[in-house]
Parts: sequence; C-alpha cells; structure tokens
Amino acid sequence: MIKILLAGQGGQGVLSIGQMLAESGLREGKEVSYLPAYGPEMRGGTANCSVIISEEEIASPLCNTPDVLIALNSPSFHKFAPRVKPGGIIIVNGSISDSYAGRDDLSVYDVLANDLAIEAGNVRAANMVAMGALFALTQLVKERSILNCLQERFVGKAAVYETNVRAFRAGVGAVAK
Repeated sequence: MIKILLAGQGGQGVLSIGQMLAESGLREGKEVSYLPAYGPEMRGGTANCSVIISEEEIASPLCNTPDVLIALNSPSFHKFAPRVKPGGIIIVNGSISDSYAGRDDLSVYDVLANDLAIEAGNVRAANMVAMGALFALTQLVKERSILNCLQERFVGKAAVYETNVRAFRAGVGAVAK
C-alpha cells in the first residue's frame, strides 16, 4: 500500500492528477482511494487530495502520514512535508518553492516543474511533470495506464495531449538523472 498526498493551489491541476492516478490504479485492478479537499475558491485557493493504491483492501481513505508528497507550491510543501513518513519521498516544484524540508530521513526531489512544463509547451502542464517524476520514482502504475487516462481527458485536443505527454516525460527525465 502506498499513500500519496498531492497539494498545491487551485488551478494547478492537483486534483486532476490525483484523479488520473486513481483511475490508472483502478484500470489495473488495484484497490484505490481518492479523497479531494479544496477551499471555496475556483482558482488560487488551497487544493489537495490523497490517493491510496494497494493490492489489498483499503481500510481508511485518510492519509495522515503519506509515503509520498507532491507539493506544487511553497505553502503546500512547508505545510505537509513534516507529515511525510520517515523513508518517504517528496517531489517539490522547485520552480516556485525551496526544497529544504529540515529532515534527513526522507528523499526530496527538487523538480523544476513549471520550467519543464514551459519547455514542453504550457506551464499548465506542471502537474504532469510531477506525475512523471512520481511514476519514475515509484512505478506505482503502468505508464500506459496514465497515458490512456490522459488521452481520454483530452479527446479532440491532440495538441494539449501531446504537450502533457512531453511534460510527463520531462518529469520522468528530471528524476532519472
């Protein structure tokens, strides 16, 4: 079982990649929990979600001590980094946040998500850069499952799909080095 907390601000696509991750797990026959939480604002407010993927039944959707944190902005990084379990992983958007967690009992990956998304074609694909990094580090679900979910989300929008695939691959490359 792996517990993932994804956090950022509204409009960064935190809930979208959480949903995509959960859908990918379901497609592979895994047990999945997806629990979104967000402020009342449409864009700019807080947004986070927890995703749990397991081979066995999930007793609770709560993710108080995640194995992995994806923080797409600085406030989310500083709020949730202390909750990551020892030995866990943090993927932080280094384009807009520092990556000092003040802990030496976990692995922090400073991924320039915004910069890589811009290179891929659109800063709004920064969430897919983070998803690529998560995939590369955990192999939690198959790449094909993620790309199929992405393709379904952007049916009829080939250019948007291709930008997001490039961003995903950039995220994979960012942590492979």
